[in-house]
Amino acid sequence: METQLTQGPVTRTMLRFAVPMILGDLLQQCYNIADTVIVGRYLGAGALAAVGSAFTLMTFLTSILLGLAMGSGTVFSIRWGRRDEQGLREGILASFVLLAAVTAVLNTAVFAGLDWIIAVLRTPAELVGMMREYLAVIFAGLAGIFLYNFFASLLRSLGNSVAPLVFLAVSAVLNIVLDMWFVAGLGRSVAGADEATVISQYVSGIGLAVYTAVRFPALVRPAGVRLRAGRMREIAGFSALTCLQQSIMNLGILAVQGLVNSFGTAVMAAFAAAAKIDAFAYLPLQDFGNAFSIFVAQNYGAARPDRIRAGTRAAFAVSIGFGLVLSAAVWVLARPLMLLFVDAAEARVVAVGVQYLRIEGAFYALIGVLFLLYGLYRALRHPGMSVVLTVMSLGVRVALAYALAALPAVGVVGIWWAVPIGWALADTLGLVCYAAWHKKLMPSPLS
Repeated sequence: METQLTQGPVTRTMLRFAVPMILGDLLQQCYNIADTVIVGRYLGAGALAAVGSAFTLMTFLTSILLGLAMGSGTVFSIRWGRRDEQGLREGILASFVLLAAVTAVLNTAVFAGLDWIIAVLRTPAELVGMMREYLAVIFAGLAGIFLYNFFASLLRSLGNSVAPLVFLAVSAVLNIVLDMWFVAGLGRSVAGADEATVISQYVSGIGLAVYTAVRFPALVRPAGVRLRAGRMREIAGFSALTCLQQSIMNLGILAVQGLVNSFGTAVMAAFAAAAKIDAFAYLPLQDFGNAFSIFVAQNYGAARPDRIRAGTRAAFAVSIGFGLVLSAAVWVLARPLMLLFVDAAEARVVAVGVQYLRIEGAFYALIGVLFLLYGLYRALRHPGMSVVLTVMSLGVRVALAYALAALPAVGVVGIWWAVPIGWALADTLGLVCYAAWHKKLMPSPLS
């Protein structure tokens, strides 16, 4: 199942590796989409608003673990490209210890601060009880999220993007079945939706961990491998910056969620549904950027700057073209897509959601370029630049959203327009810097 990213036709190799990643993460989105559709249809707009607000928070928490796993995966890819098996095994142990510790700290913190979190999200009084009920269960799934993301990043760094897809497919189907049973069948309200999600997360996480131990026993069993301070520093350095980047992305979104909540339940529900559609639509661009990053990292480790340059040209062409196709599709299908989540009688919710999708969705090519830039700088051992681009993109988004939404003539529409403006400014900075620095960014990785 492993793809050799340092050999073969550049574009075809990248796409063959990226497609299972894209399909896998689309299936992962089915966890949340299944919750949203079933909750919206069976429990109403109030429950949908509560679940949507909780989803934004869980996305932020997941981004911390995902960022750590992605940063570790970059180190794994470089070591694998160099065929440094001992360094790879030591890095795997260091990364696992780091992610497990962070997961434990996060779990403790979120359960201790549950009421404070609900207050910070500016949750309307009528939704507080429902939100607390949902969060109390969904937080229990963090360990499952850690296991899946760690082992998925490890396998992908070795060129295996198929196994994570298989386990997610099983998990996604299980989630939908359990959702229908718990919510529609047993009438368990929002608690049933999050119980289904948590069970499914543990199935994918534990299943992928067992598969990896069987498939690569020499890499994941720590016999003869010590936890070295040097490896821990290397992993922590890459992981911390990538984690910071991912967390800033979702912290900005979380800050905007509070602003959205101030416009009332209808706008909250519209944002909950539209944000799921939006994330699902541009997820292939994000995954392609991550696959591109692994491609670059492996070739960096193998001292193949020629393939890095060729891959960069091909990746930008593919991502921009696909982004334009996605924008056209979302523009045309915005209303039918909203009606998958919300009953047509909720006219205000549908109208606001369509407005969001047609403003933000018109600019997917911009975020596709941004995801490539994140992955490129991370793989070329400059993850700090990815953080800079994220700060610019999200900083502009949050600042503009609050400034524009405060204007009576603009209102909530300003929140939607702030997003593509932030993407465009970050793209400009990233491309200008790459044009100026690309020769310095690619010295011999063996030096």
